[in-house]
Amino acid sequence: MESMGRQDEMKAWFSSLEPVQPVEMIGLWRGAGIPSDHPLDGVLENLGWFGKRFHADMRADALLFQWRADRLVAIEPGFFPIGLAIKAAPFGRTRVARSWFSYLQKALRARGTTASLALQTSGDGVTAAMRYDRQPIVDCFRRMNGQELAGMMCITGDARRYFFKLRRIDATAATAGSSGSGRPSRARAAKTI
Repeated sequence: MESMGRQDEMKAWFSSLEPVQPVEMIGLWRGAGIPSDHPLDGVLENLGWFGKRFHADMRADALLFQWRADRLVAIEPGFFPIGLAIKAAPFGRTRVARSWFSYLQKALRARGTTASLALQTSGDGVTAAMRYDRQPIVDCFRRMNGQELAGMMCITGDARRYFFKLRRIDATAATAGSSGSGRPSRARAAKTI
C-alpha cells in the first residue's frame, strides 16, 4: 500500500501543474526519471536514455538514447512489449542489461518517428500528450517551470504511472561528454542515426 501511496502523491502533484500546448514542445529534450515506486524506476537511466525529440509536424522520437559522444539513436519502442519490459525491470537496472543494450542499440533503431503529439484530456484539464504508434502508451505532459516539463507515462490497463521530467536543450550542444551537472560540455551537433 505504501507504493500506491507514493503513486497517488505523484498523480496529485502532476495534476497540479500547468498544461502545455503541443507546439511548445517542438525541439530536443533531455529526460530523467522521477522516482514514484513504479517498476520502471531507474531502468531507462541505466540503459542510457537521453530523452525525446518533438518535430514541427507533431511527430516524435519517443525514445532517444546516447549511442556515442555525438550520436543519438532513436529506438523503436515496438521491439519490446511494455508488459515484458515491466516484468524484466529488475534485470533492466543491472550492468549486464546496460552492456547488452548498448551493443544492440543500432540494431533496434527506429526507421522513422515513433509517436504523435496532440492535445489530450489528462486529469482535470487538456494538455499535450504523445501517443506511441506501436505500444498502448500515452505520455502526458505538464509544465514544471520555464525550462522543464513533467511527463506521466500511462499504459492502457495499468493504473500505475511512470513519471519523468524533460529539460529543453540546444540540439547543437547535445553530447554525451557532459559534466556531472547533466549539462553538455561540448558544442558539437548531436546527430541521430
